[in-house]
Amino acid sequence: MTSALPRWRKSNRSDNDGNCVEVAGNLPGVVLVRDSKDPAGPTLAFTPDAWRSLITSLRRADLG
Repeated sequence: MTSALPRWRKSNRSDNDGNCVEVAGNLPGVVLVRDSKDPAGPTLAFTPDAWRSLITSLRRADLG
């Protein structure tokens, strides 16, 4: 049995004021999201399909 740890990366869309979102997409069946200013704080969990849907919707809103 392996217990993989999340590998966090900052979003490309994060700004320089510390308003950063970190995403861990290396775990099977789940995408984790957290606030980089509070790494011990709450974490949102999405299925990969739900995460893709969210990102697609946000990109469409950004273009609209």
